[in-house]
Amino acid sequence: MTSSEVQGRTLLVTGGAGFIGTHFVLRAVAGGARVVNLDKLTYAGNLENLDSLRGNDRHVFVHGDICDGALADQLLATHRVDAVIHFAAETHVDRSIDAPDAFVRTNVVGTFTLLEAARRYAATLPEDRRAAFRFLHVSTDEVFGSLDPPGRFTPRAPYAPSSPYAASKASADHFVRAYHATYGLPTLTTHGSNSYGPYQFPEKLIPLVIRNAVEGARLPVYGDGQNVRDWLFVADHCAAIERVLRAGTPGGTYMVGGDGERSNLEVVRTICALLDEMRPRAGSYAELVEFVADRPGHDRRYAIDPARIRDELGWRPSHSLDEGLRETVRWYLDNGDWCTRAGGSYARERLGLGRPRAR
Repeated sequence: MTSSEVQGRTLLVTGGAGFIGTHFVLRAVAGGARVVNLDKLTYAGNLENLDSLRGNDRHVFVHGDICDGALADQLLATHRVDAVIHFAAETHVDRSIDAPDAFVRTNVVGTFTLLEAARRYAATLPEDRRAAFRFLHVSTDEVFGSLDPPGRFTPRAPYAPSSPYAASKASADHFVRAYHATYGLPTLTTHGSNSYGPYQFPEKLIPLVIRNAVEGARLPVYGDGQNVRDWLFVADHCAAIERVLRAGTPGGTYMVGGDGERSNLEVVRTICALLDEMRPRAGSYAELVEFVADRPGHDRRYAIDPARIRDELGWRPSHSLDEGLRETVRWYLDNGDWCTRAGGSYARERLGLGRPRAR
């Protein structure tokens, strides 16, 4: 999309040092927006991703917690914000299985806190600015649970979360919709499919496989590897969010998918084939694939029907899965040092086996 999507607007972006948030912030600033970036900098937040914005007066970074209502009030009023784009969340399903409490606090309580701050702020705005204000909540397809073929998720899909992560995002979704129905807050909700691309924390499937492969380590695949996801290149996801922010109907829900259904095993094998081409070794990288115990409650299939965002707003993904994977593999090969720094204390240990924690 063009710079006119966000040009001249002041955006409060939560979680703007995380994976998708980073790409959105870089895109929005390049498109002429002023971005106030609120991020707690948990393990997956990385200010290094935003180094190119150092000294740019259109980017203001604030180290803080979305559960801090007073801080949210201050940022909205001080910066005269035109829209909130809410990415901040705990997102890793495996971590939610082992420690769900952090997901409830950030994803549920944090979203509620932001909604309250936005409601208070909107009430102070003159009529024209209040009518133009938006609160865009970035959600996930995981809230709908597992899907039998050949169906696809639509905005009317019933909620059936299977993990603590999905349950926390589902709760946040319901609060967002309730604030529109009850208070008239002009909210927007997007349900994105599995995003991938540069700057993704190394615990997620695609960067983990790339990193393990180049080191000659085993490539763990859960269960039989036939769990299907609708893969979406991160740049396309951010373009869709911008489009919804610009032209979406308040109270509306938009499904954002890449038309990229493929099983986890197929994705891993595609990455191996790309690595065979880009960084050859003795034997194929596919020889490193190892099937491991499945994740508890692992949904079998997700698939998005993007008809509304396509027909109503004119958005379509620009990258096929094969194109996006090629670009992603090349980026990780060229930025191996970033992976080492970003991974920090994460030792690529197996998470999400549901073992009770000691009290």
